[in-house]
Amino acid sequence: MTLRRLLVAVLALFCAALPAAAGTLDRAQLEKHFPAPLVVGERDETLPVWPILKQEAGSYEVFAYAFASVDFAPIPGFGGTPPNLLVALAPDGSFRDVKVLSHHEPVFLEGLGSEPLFAFVEQYVGLSARRAIRVGRPNARGSGAPPQTTVDGISMATASTRVINESILAAALAVARAKLGFGAANVGLRVEAQPDAGEHLTVADLLARGWLRRFTVTNGQVEAAFRDTAVAESVDGPAEAPFTDLTFAYLNVPAIGRTLLGPERYAALMRELGPGDHAVMVVSHGPENPLGEDFVLGSIPDRLAVAQGGLAVNARDMAIERRGAAADLPEGPWTVLRITGAAGFDPSSPWTLSQRIVRERGQILSEKISREFSAEYALPADLFVREAAEAGPSWADPWRARGPELGLIALALAGLVPALARQRGLVADRRRFGIFRLAFLAFTLGFVGWYAQAQLSIVTLVGLVRAATVTHDLTFLLYDPPSLLLWAFVIASLVVWGRGTFCGWLCPFGALQEFLAFLAKPLRIRPIAVPPRLDRALRQVKYALLAGILVAAAAGSPLADSLSEAEPFKTAITLYFVRSWPFVAYALGLLVLNLFVYKGFCRYLCPLGASLAVLGRLRLLDWIPRRSECGSPCQLCKVRCRYGAIHPNGRIDYPECFQCMDCVTIIHDPGQCVPQVVARRRGRRIAPQPVAAE
Repeated sequence: MTLRRLLVAVLALFCAALPAAAGTLDRAQLEKHFPAPLVVGERDETLPVWPILKQEAGSYEVFAYAFASVDFAPIPGFGGTPPNLLVALAPDGSFRDVKVLSHHEPVFLEGLGSEPLFAFVEQYVGLSARRAIRVGRPNARGSGAPPQTTVDGISMATASTRVINESILAAALAVARAKLGFGAANVGLRVEAQPDAGEHLTVADLLARGWLRRFTVTNGQVEAAFRDTAVAESVDGPAEAPFTDLTFAYLNVPAIGRTLLGPERYAALMRELGPGDHAVMVVSHGPENPLGEDFVLGSIPDRLAVAQGGLAVNARDMAIERRGAAADLPEGPWTVLRITGAAGFDPSSPWTLSQRIVRERGQILSEKISREFSAEYALPADLFVREAAEAGPSWADPWRARGPELGLIALALAGLVPALARQRGLVADRRRFGIFRLAFLAFTLGFVGWYAQAQLSIVTLVGLVRAATVTHDLTFLLYDPPSLLLWAFVIASLVVWGRGTFCGWLCPFGALQEFLAFLAKPLRIRPIAVPPRLDRALRQVKYALLAGILVAAAAGSPLADSLSEAEPFKTAITLYFVRSWPFVAYALGLLVLNLFVYKGFCRYLCPLGASLAVLGRLRLLDWIPRRSECGSPCQLCKVRCRYGAIHPNGRIDYPECFQCMDCVTIIHDPGQCVPQVVARRRGRRIAPQPVAAE
């Protein structure tokens, strides 16, 4: 009892807030990351941003802007503190480099190791902050996801990688708005074509309105562009003759798409496009075909590009054959380019189509020189519906993606409540209740633990302490929906029943121990009876361990992460025992201990169980029925309780009760409850009455 009171005092002592941490990048660190010939410039006077310079043609130009993510986006991770990353952003908005400076993500600390995290952030190099980048499943990009807008996730670290992705993008966009003049303003903007007004137009009408554009580059323009290069040469034909001739249009607007493709092909195209996607048609009918003879359907054209706001927009061929198009549309090869919604493309604002013309000199060590020509395209704003809605928060993605898991867990919890609450129902039938309990524990271990990765942990409480003392931000909880759902249920059950609902029903590692305990009998292992005095002393260890973890977390010490490894949950549940041998040996040792001392870890060492036992004192009900005969003379429930949660006098020690319901089944069973058996023999009937538990 003394340790528990001390723990409450410690929690109160450390609830005061401390100032938030900031980045610590300095010139010496940056020079290690960006060695010569790169030069670290002077830090910006108003922002913690360092220009990285590169010498070009005798003068220095900005190669990248370097900064620490924590200075712009201190988003707490699952260790309770924000991951800190070094980000180098090029002037065009692309990532030059991303490195991990520090992190406290539990799954990577002594778990998967930091190497997968280092490899994860390397994927951002070359991607653009102008696009919304999402974290996919492992190997997502290799299975068809757009490589320009998707990074491969890490198995067993989905929530942590989403936090890191949000940190990188939020920090990069903050710097981009201040230094580069853009901030992905169109990402999340919904721009859709107005419904068809029933207007019937021809190709000539579209050309006259500028809704169908003709883009011609003449022989003279090409000669002039290459005149002062090593590949300057004359072009056959008159200077005013077209070297390349393109006709292009935006197809989503019904009046344009139906005119050029026909009603059926237009409807098929709109079905094929995803929500928020756009289609641009380009027809080549000049001597020079920019698609080239080697063009592969479904690929990104090498010499055609769509750009908006000075940045290229990813546009990929949709592999649509040319048939059924308008009769007076120019003949020639064509492509219909798809622009995904993630590109932030706004068709109601001007954009350009550019063509790259390449000339080559030499056969062995050939020299290629290219020039770009572009034409602007703009449509009237009244053709579109614009909703300037910001993109939803990044934590909304896992809630959408894990909807089925959340639904199944919620359904299971909804079934557990009446089973535990109606003591004269399922609980009173020893056989049926035993089957229900084993089935639910199998669900907890297999689905909640190993599949949904929703093992609750002391790490969350460490994160809460760090959030209270350092970051003042609880957003990190939203990135793991199944765990948050379970936490909400566990907190509610603490008020009603106490600690036991989680420890006895919803802890995957606890369920694993219960299943392995069945091996004791066939292995002829006799349980060890821990002497009462030693048992009472050992039960205090978990409270001391909890106090040490929370004090270290409040003090900002990394010792909190090390002490949290007393939990084997990460090894046995999160990482499936795929971990370095000391951790695996420790987890297996606890499972072997369980064969001799039933749930010895839960009773003596579990810091999470200790925290729930402390909070469980808020319990409103002494819900286990008692009789006056309980404890004296009847000791049956005490003898049957494998957790030692029933005192010789019949009193229930609720902080040590795991809600297995064995004693509740006994007291409602006329064939097991000794007072009922005796009363029946004497022709009487008795009913259990709740008595003071503590």
